[in-house]
Amino acid sequence: MRFVVTGEWNRNRLLQVIALLYAVYVALLVATNILMYFGKMSLAPASVVAHYLGSESDFSAPLSYQGMLELSHFHLFAVGMLLMVLTHLMLFIPVSGKIKAWLIAVPFLAGFVSEISGWLVRFVSPNFAIMKVAGFLLLQASLITLVIISVWAVFTKHQAENYTGFVDED
Repeated sequence: MRFVVTGEWNRNRLLQVIALLYAVYVALLVATNILMYFGKMSLAPASVVAHYLGSESDFSAPLSYQGMLELSHFHLFAVGMLLMVLTHLMLFIPVSGKIKAWLIAVPFLAGFVSEISGWLVRFVSPNFAIMKVAGFLLLQASLITLVIISVWAVFTKHQAENYTGFVDED
């Protein structure tokens, strides 16, 4: 953080390269997220229901409690860390505090909705399938937005001038 606040960010190309390479990794993560999602289901709520509750026509069983627990255990840590690092970069972009707050809050909300909605489809009601689709789309859109903004910020010269913490005074 010191590098952004003191202005060293603009003079230290290695820091910018690290941020840029991280953005590339996240972009590849988003691509594989999308490919994995569509390998299992589509945006149609019925396909989400079939994935979580099983399908006689596809001879697939419902997802098990233990399997979902193991997947959530990993996702809660990995997505949390990913979002913590990626949204942390938003503190240093030259936009208002309100926009920064949205850029930080929405991805975390989307990650939570995406994770919890599978549980709701499986153990509460198939009607939550639309929530799963919405959570997936919002999370991927949030990640893409954060990657684009991070890359833009690498090439912008105003990070340090606009940094005042989580909420700006405007």
